[in-house]
Amino acid sequence: MRTQVGIIGAGPAGLLLSHLLHLQGIESVVLEARSREQIESTIRAGVLEQGTMDLLTETGVGDRMKAEGALHHGFELAFEGKRRRIDLTALTGKSITVYAQHEVLKDLVAARVAAGGSLYFNVSDVSIADIDTEAPSIRFVHDGVEQTLMCDFVIGCDGSQGVSRATIPAARRNDYERVFPFGWFGILVEAPPSSDELIYARHERGFALVSTRSPNVQRMYFQCDPQDSVDNWSDDRIWAEMHARVDSADGQRLIEGRIFQKTIVGMRSFVSTTMQHGRLFLAGDAAHIVPPTGAKGLNLAVSDVRILAAALRAFYREDRTDLLDAYSETALKRIWRAEHFSYWMTRMMHRLDDASPFEQRLQVSELEHVTTSRAAATAMAENYVGAAVV
Repeated sequence: MRTQVGIIGAGPAGLLLSHLLHLQGIESVVLEARSREQIESTIRAGVLEQGTMDLLTETGVGDRMKAEGALHHGFELAFEGKRRRIDLTALTGKSITVYAQHEVLKDLVAARVAAGGSLYFNVSDVSIADIDTEAPSIRFVHDGVEQTLMCDFVIGCDGSQGVSRATIPAARRNDYERVFPFGWFGILVEAPPSSDELIYARHERGFALVSTRSPNVQRMYFQCDPQDSVDNWSDDRIWAEMHARVDSADGQRLIEGRIFQKTIVGMRSFVSTTMQHGRLFLAGDAAHIVPPTGAKGLNLAVSDVRILAAALRAFYREDRTDLLDAYSETALKRIWRAEHFSYWMTRMMHRLDDASPFEQRLQVSELEHVTTSRAAATAMAENYVGAAVV
């Protein structure tokens, strides 16, 4: 097999890159270990920044997002029994859309299938060779047959457990990581929305988040021990915890409903530098992870592939390599900004077991500041909707 760009991973980064390349007349093949059904049904949160919304719309895959996603012009911060709103649109002129990641994947898969794109699901035994040459290759097994994909470039969009990052020599990489001592207990609930917008809550018992998935389904989270088990949490215990952390002193209460999914996810920050070696480039979770507090994960993947698509276009149409050569440096500016914002949000909103009473009061003071100072609120809003990094 032969193509111009071989893409490993059919997550947001891989599928969107393949779509962008197709629009520029550049061939690609996407390889994915999971089935199409798996990637389209694995429910993950999705808060889309203005730039992500705009790109999906401009490239013809945003119709369902606009029709079914929830457009939000702000969010609420709950603390000390009160709620205060950050008005994103008034502060920045931009907004966000709550649209689950698996719905984005459905739209991108449909677009690639409609365009006759080469998508291989259920592949295994993936390996990458010859990245230091102008003819790298990807070996894999599909339907029991060993195959080799020859290409000009390999783009690793296969997440933190994939083969791509490990293919870059350890001597060339610096990995930076912060593992948090808490996780998020997530639930999906059959209920009407408890709020018109997202609610981020800081409470002495721990963090909580309320988000809308549809008019009838809500996603909620609360801070927990990452080693805990969902079996330890009855529905009554979950609701008692959520009410304690989110309900306000003026009588605003969460609306309960049937809980039909319970999960626990860990929290960590991670960045791998470099994001390129030879003809291999990393994008999305293969290169970086952010805690979900800042809603940056999917948006960073989109940012990465937007940069890569422009660089590959310059290579094929103008015989330029400067944008490809500068890919890591360019992408990492945005990544480190998002990592800092996500870390700041996480530290401000969560219960920190090692924090002294003094430090806990500093958290409250910070929340008072960002909800009463227009300058501080603007800085928060700019980062939340997607800060531009030059």
